[in-house]
Amino acid sequence: MQGQEGRYRPWGFGRHVSPEHPPGPAVPEHAKKRRLRRSPTSHREFDGKRRWGVRSVAGQVLLLELAIVVLLIVVAVVALVVQARRDGLRDARHRTTAAAESFANAPGLAQALETPDPGPVVQPSVTAAREASGIDILSVVDLGGAVYAAAAAGADRALPQQNLDPRIDEFVRTGTTSTITYSAGSGKVVVTIVPVRDATDRGVGLVSASVSVARVRDTANQQLPVVLGSGAAALALAGGGTALVTRRLRRQTRGLDPAEMTRMYEHHDAVLHAVREGVLIVGSDERLVLANDEARRLLDLPEDAEGRPVGELGLEPALADLLASEQPVTDEVHASGERLLAVNKRLTQPHGGPAGSVVTLRDSTELEELAGRAESTRQRLRLLYEAGVRIGTTLDVVRTAQELAEAAVPGFADHVAVDLIEQVLRGDEPSGIVGRLRRVACHGVDPDAPLYPPGFETVVDHETPAARRVAGGHVVLEPELGATWDWRSHDPDHALRLLEYGIHSLIAVPLRARGIVLGFASFWRGQTPEAFGEEDAAFAEELSARAAVSIDNARRYTREHAMAVTLQRSLLPRGLPEQDALDVAYRYLPAESGVGGDWFDVIPLSGARVALVVGDVVGHGLHAAATMGRLRTAVHNFSALDLSPDEILGRLDDLVTRTDQERTDTDEADDIGAMTGATCLYAIYDPTAGTLTAARAGHPGPMLLLPDGTVTTPDIPVAPPLGLGAGLPVETADLVLPETTGVVLFTDGLVEDRTRDIGTGLDLLHTTIRDSGPAATPEQLSADIVDALVPGHPTDDIALLIARTHRLAPEQVATWEVPADPAAVAPIRAACTRQLNAWGLDDIGFSTELILSELVTNAVRYGSAPIAVRLLQDHTLICEVSDASSTSPHLRRATATDEGGRGLLLVARYAQRWGTRYTPSGKIIWAEQAVHGPTDTGAEDTDALLDQWDDL
Repeated sequence: MQGQEGRYRPWGFGRHVSPEHPPGPAVPEHAKKRRLRRSPTSHREFDGKRRWGVRSVAGQVLLLELAIVVLLIVVAVVALVVQARRDGLRDARHRTTAAAESFANAPGLAQALETPDPGPVVQPSVTAAREASGIDILSVVDLGGAVYAAAAAGADRALPQQNLDPRIDEFVRTGTTSTITYSAGSGKVVVTIVPVRDATDRGVGLVSASVSVARVRDTANQQLPVVLGSGAAALALAGGGTALVTRRLRRQTRGLDPAEMTRMYEHHDAVLHAVREGVLIVGSDERLVLANDEARRLLDLPEDAEGRPVGELGLEPALADLLASEQPVTDEVHASGERLLAVNKRLTQPHGGPAGSVVTLRDSTELEELAGRAESTRQRLRLLYEAGVRIGTTLDVVRTAQELAEAAVPGFADHVAVDLIEQVLRGDEPSGIVGRLRRVACHGVDPDAPLYPPGFETVVDHETPAARRVAGGHVVLEPELGATWDWRSHDPDHALRLLEYGIHSLIAVPLRARGIVLGFASFWRGQTPEAFGEEDAAFAEELSARAAVSIDNARRYTREHAMAVTLQRSLLPRGLPEQDALDVAYRYLPAESGVGGDWFDVIPLSGARVALVVGDVVGHGLHAAATMGRLRTAVHNFSALDLSPDEILGRLDDLVTRTDQERTDTDEADDIGAMTGATCLYAIYDPTAGTLTAARAGHPGPMLLLPDGTVTTPDIPVAPPLGLGAGLPVETADLVLPETTGVVLFTDGLVEDRTRDIGTGLDLLHTTIRDSGPAATPEQLSADIVDALVPGHPTDDIALLIARTHRLAPEQVATWEVPADPAAVAPIRAACTRQLNAWGLDDIGFSTELILSELVTNAVRYGSAPIAVRLLQDHTLICEVSDASSTSPHLRRATATDEGGRGLLLVARYAQRWGTRYTPSGKIIWAEQAVHGPTDTGAEDTDALLDQWDDL
């Protein structure tokens, strides 16, 4: 333990008590600067006795505060003494426990006690620990009976080894920390004993720490001089501060005694609460000093108005400027909220008071009519503000028109109807000629009013002056409908029903945007007795102008949305191709806010294989749809080359990078139509082997529903989104799928939206697929997923593609190895003929022999061993010839003198399609034929071709 003495930190238990003596409560400055004029007799000089006498308020405050300070000091001293005596025993227990446990658990003590001679190591540490902890005695006993002690009296020594008490030995081996208290000659003593245990929890000794309660109390008593000194200093400071406060109080109260101050307060209270005229006192710093109850009511002042600048009280600007100025006024009328106030203002300085002003306010009941007009103006402004918030919340033309009608009822009109031109509803650009209109919104205080309902169509009669004015973009005001006949000519019966119902006033306002009339809004009053006036017509025109802008924005959005939907539907697959490897179902759901760039594809490949593709383009609108179409076309073109998924994604990445670079080079600074960031998942299923080869670029991976009902998410390496790959290779994953495995491909819009993160969405999709089970068809599974995951108003496009796998039966596949010998062509041809007979495909046997003869002959002549032939019986007959070379034949037209070059022409003539597919070991030349019968090529063409055929 000597080597670790520098690290040993014994716990201290001495309590340092520093009681705080808060100063006596200072007399606060009065929050209100009361400028009260006093009678001449009150301006008198006071002698020292009067100023500091007990009768004065200042003298009474001085004595009270000194008494409070002395009382606080006495209470603090008494509390310290009582607390020290009460807590002495508890502190002694804490101190001995901390010292004993700290030393018993000190690093190295257990090891030292197990040495043959622990004394030179343990005794110095015992002495140092006792001095640091402030206890009386600290001792250590090992299992040999040796004692190492340190006492406050200086008895630090190792006692000779003696026989160990069995009780001590038992405590060392099995005991825990124990604290006892006993009485001695000097008072109570507290002893704590702690066993010392080594790393294996075996007892090797004990540590004992003791301290007298009197020693602990002495520590607390040592604080009393400090407390008394602090109290004296606090008393001196409090006395000085009290004197300063009292001097200031004397100046503020002008040396008045309590009776005089009471009388002045009663007068002041009467002004504040009893006078029915508003009174304000404003200081020279433009802050409100005082306001009585009536002023607070008239101005609707906040609770904390006094002391704040008048410009921050929420007053009308003109009234606030008047209060802050030094200009006296008499009966000047100012608006304050719903009131008109007559204001009188006088300066206080000319009358001997401090700088400032006194303002009186009186509610002007004789100006009630003017106040009513101001209220009407205020309501109109509020209605315009609310209409600006409520109108145009969506990009729907009909909904925007309905919001206009709802905003004007009942605050302005009793009934509102909105009629729009047909072109506006379709999203087309208006021609400027107002002809046929359709009512799209009708709202009123009474739903049974005899107004035309929404959907009603009408033709504007340009023969009437009112119709011509509205069509020309002018407001038509009819204050008294019963006194005019112009508006009745279009439909007299309907006009009569309106008059009988009680409709008496009308404003017709054209909805104009960018100088073009989109329709018009009609405002009617029936239940409201006041007729429309010129001010109402101006307000209706302003309200309609704001709504017209929102309607035009919705119209333009409708046009773009319709164009985008049309474009996207023309670019997405319109049906599924014919193939037998997969049962496929799909769903495509566009976003509610606009068309996006999600797409999917099912592409038949050679060898009965099928490619499944799902992709997502960043953004929405026309450009996203056009970008999706470009990527989908590129995927089809690359798939026609029979490339692997990683090669296709790599070429797509290069295409996106090059395309966006070209846009940058042409100084197109915006990001509209950018392709970078698009994602794609490309997978190829081979029914002959039951394998799925997949690669993805920034796209969510598929989920698999196995035949036993298990749902898994295969680990498919993910590459960066298209355009961000920087030429890095794309990795693929090869999966072997049992037959009838369900493959679920989707875009992120299915699993992620504003209310659900992608992790929660994936968990929900996993659960939905598992609950549907392997018995569900792809169509049923698609419906279950859409019902469970698609929200009512999707914010992003959703593409979902589900496929169930099938395998070709072994009897549907025939394979032969071909020696590299031209003589092997005839036996292979014969074997293939026998296989076709077994499959019942005799009607295409002749064309198949021609195709196989050409392909096998080319492989023997120009290819490399090994050579193999494979026939696949699917919805088509597929002939494949593979060899180890990478050279590919090309179709060309042979001249009359050429000896060869005509065989591939036969292949192209008889096959529906043919091509070359490269593999890691070479290439495969394949050709597909329809199984329903041979292609009718014409007898003459066949004979001409056979004349050029060099049969082997």
